[in-house]
Amino acid sequence: MKWKLIFLLSLFGLAMAFATVFWIHVKLELFCWLVIFIISAYLIAMNCINRYFLYGLLVGLLNCAWITVIHIFYFHTYMAHHVRMARKIGDMTISDHPLRMMTIMGIGFGIVLALILGLLSFSVSRLVKKKNA
Repeated sequence: MKWKLIFLLSLFGLAMAFATVFWIHVKLELFCWLVIFIISAYLIAMNCINRYFLYGLLVGLLNCAWITVIHIFYFHTYMAHHVRMARKIGDMTISDHPLRMMTIMGIGFGIVLALILGLLSFSVSRLVKKKNA
């Protein structure tokens, strides 16, 4: 396993965690993630010789960890910049525990997105020519 590659690609997730807390609007976030996923999948496909799905999955899970931890740590700042999301969380059944709700949602979305990055990495690996091929 190329742990250095996994860690370095996950730094996109760390950067996005801070960016979504302080600067990036929700509407722009999806586009940023799309660009990050495409870049990550391409770099995984170009630098690995097998297990593309696993690499994408691990990068996605580490992204999930970064984002969940940063969003919880900066919870009040995040909610101040995401008023609409704060209202949605307030309407949910465990709204009396917003940090718990954010943790559950972060992990749930993170797992789904990690699976998507794994599939994208696998798909891109079938499309690109390797450096050593």
